[in-house]
Parts: sequence; structure tokens; C-alpha cells
Amino acid sequence: MTSKFKHIFLLILAVFLFAPATLHASAEKGDGEKETMDVKEIIFEHLGDGYGWEVPFAHQYRIPLPVIVRAEDGSWHCFSSARLRELVVTKNEVTGKEEHHLHPVPVVLEDGGKKYTFILSKSEANKNKVVELMPLAADVQDKVVLQADSLAVAENKPLSEVNVPGYIKVDGQYYTEYKPWDFSFTKNVLALFITAILVTLMMMSVVRWYKRNNLKAPRKGSGFLELIVEFVYNGVIKSTLGKKAPKFAPYLLTAFFFILTMNLLGLIVIFPGGANLTGNIAVTLVLALLTFFMTNIKGTKHYWKEILWPDVPIWLKCPLPIMQFIEVFGIFTKPAALCVRLFANMMGGHMIVITLVLLIFIFGAFGAAAVGGVTVVSTIFSIFMLALDVLVSFIQAYVFTMLSTIFIGLAQEDGHHEEKKHHASVGADVPEAHA
Repeated sequence: MTSKFKHIFLLILAVFLFAPATLHASAEKGDGEKETMDVKEIIFEHLGDGYGWEVPFAHQYRIPLPVIVRAEDGSWHCFSSARLRELVVTKNEVTGKEEHHLHPVPVVLEDGGKKYTFILSKSEANKNKVVELMPLAADVQDKVVLQADSLAVAENKPLSEVNVPGYIKVDGQYYTEYKPWDFSFTKNVLALFITAILVTLMMMSVVRWYKRNNLKAPRKGSGFLELIVEFVYNGVIKSTLGKKAPKFAPYLLTAFFFILTMNLLGLIVIFPGGANLTGNIAVTLVLALLTFFMTNIKGTKHYWKEILWPDVPIWLKCPLPIMQFIEVFGIFTKPAALCVRLFANMMGGHMIVITLVLLIFIFGAFGAAAVGGVTVVSTIFSIFMLALDVLVSFIQAYVFTMLSTIFIGLAQEDGHHEEKKHHASVGADVPEAHA
């Protein structure tokens, strides 16, 4: 056992010793200057959505996905996301190695004798989104070219590097961009389907076990899943909702396992992991809205009575509806808290890990010794943060389910009057039973 640990330690030490030289060389341009890294761009590229799924350890290659858009004239178009980028290979003059980069290229389609051009936008409003290029009239084209020339002189830049606000330049021509309706199968959309399939398969494995083995306790993976189901159901759902637990358990347990699976898949580098679903506020917003609808649609009369006419002094609710405003405002703050809590925690965890890894490349400008020290520290902290994120993935799924259960439970209260009527009816029935 001791010799194994020695071999592992020597292997890790060798990686740390040889990594600085490699990283230092890759941070140089062809003219010998240090290449400046856009840390913000790298972070949000990894955390954001995309029209292709990055191939592990070779992000210049991507698994193509279908792009489905509705053009400005209402026509629908579908094409592969592989057509949106082309691979450009350049040779580094210092190292002599080939470097691969992806550059956006226009996709030209013909339908009914009309041409449609789509491209990945570089503008701030639609960055990295598919837009349709709308051609300019001849006089407008000339005005934009003159404006670009004046900007090139004023900014002392080559004409090819000048961006005219509101226009996009492709193959020497200027266009305006139109944001089409986009129903593409992006990385996050595909990851949602993968998560749903995995959750279904996990739950069906437990169902199949009980069908085959009657009431015998499951083992291995099915037994672990049943343990988690009982922990969440008995510890959170049943203890909060009581006799109404079976009514809401299917939704709450589905939400728990769906969020947990999304969180864990986001920590995996290779396909089908790597999609930052719960770090996408659109996904967490939809989950929060499901709890919002479940809470308010299934709410009791007493719940709505306490919102619209609460038991407070009359001057707090009439003539100025102060308490009603506060209660209605609280209806919307609850799902907002669910949405932001899950999004912020998962996004923050991914961002910390990526930042720690990028520190290795950032400190490359300070020499091999600095890179070596930062590599050791960054690697250790990255492993620690990934291990912590596994725990956080479970905690955030648990917290979302617990808060959803509490919100639903508050909307299921019958009130004191209903309870008194219930006890009175029970007391009246007792003598009749004895009689």
C-alpha cells in the first residue's frame, strides 16, 4: 500500500514539474509576444449555452445539433450547427505547432427562389446567437462604408477591425441583423432531455425491482435510490404536508431528483455532462414557476382569504389595501427566492472552479516558478471545490424541495374555523355512535 502511494505521489509531482513549461509555451503568440487571455469570455463560454456540444479535451471540435429558426418573413429553416463555424488551422512560428480555432461563417439557404443568410452574432445584444443577415440598400451601404472609414481613421485601426454600431460586416458587405424565433436544440436543451431520461430510468429501475421481487427490499443502486426517496419523503414531504403528502409527493420527488441529476451532470467534464443547467437562470425560473403554479392553483380557500382579506385590524386592509399588497407581493417573492438561490449557488460553484484553473494560465506571464506554485495550489483547491460541489448539488436539490414543500404546505392550511367545525362534528357523532 505504501509503495502505491509513493508511485501516485511521484506521478503527481512529475505532472506539476512538467506542466509549467508546457503552459508557458502555449501562452505565446507567433511574434514572441505574450497572448492576453480574455478570462471573462472563457468563463462565460464554458458556463453558457451553445449550438454544439464541445468534444472533451478538444473544444475546437463540437458535436453538431439541429438549428431551427423562423426567418423575418415567417419561413422556417433547419440546418446543422456544424455549418455555423469553420475550423481554421494556423501554425505558431515559435513552437511550430498547429493551432485550431473556430470562426463563425454565414450559412446561406435557398427556399422558394429566395436566399436566407444566418450567422452567429458578435453584437452585445445577440452575442453568440443565430441572427439573420438583412441586406442594405445601395445608398445605405455607401453611408455605412463612409462611417467605417471615418471610424478607422479616428481609432487608428485597420478597416477590417472596425465595427460600425448597429451593423455587421461579412465578406466586405454590411448588413443589419434580425433576431429570429429560435427553437434550436442547443446544448442545454439536449441536456434537459438527457436528464429527464436518466431520472426516468432510475425511477423505473426501482419500480421493476418491486414488480419482480414483490415487497423484498431492493439492493445496490435501486436500494440507494429507495433510501434517498424515503429520506426526502419521510423527512421533508410527509412531516410537512401530513395526510396531503401523497397528493404532492410525485411533483416534489421529481423536482428533487431532476435538480440533483442536473447538478451532478454539470460537474462531469465529458459528454453527456458539462452542461451548466442549474447555472442557467431560465431553467431555475421554470422550476420555480412550477412550484408557484402548484402552490397557488392548489391553494385552499383559507389561503386565498388570508391573502385577500387577512385577519388584521381593519385599518391595515381598508381603505388602503396595505396588507393585501404585502401578501400578493409575497406570492411572487417566494418563487423568485427559489429561482435565484439555486441559480446563484450552482453558478458560483462552477465559476470558482473555472477561475482556479485559469489562474494557472494567468500566472504564466510570471515565469515557470510562479506557474509551478500556482498549478499545485489551483489543482488542490479545484479538487476540493469539485468535491464540495458534489455535496452542494445534493444540498441545493434538498433545499429547493424543502422550500417548495413549505410553500405548498402554507397554501394547504384549512384555518382555525374549519378545524373547530371538524372537531365539533366529531364530538357530535360520538354520542350517536354510543346510542
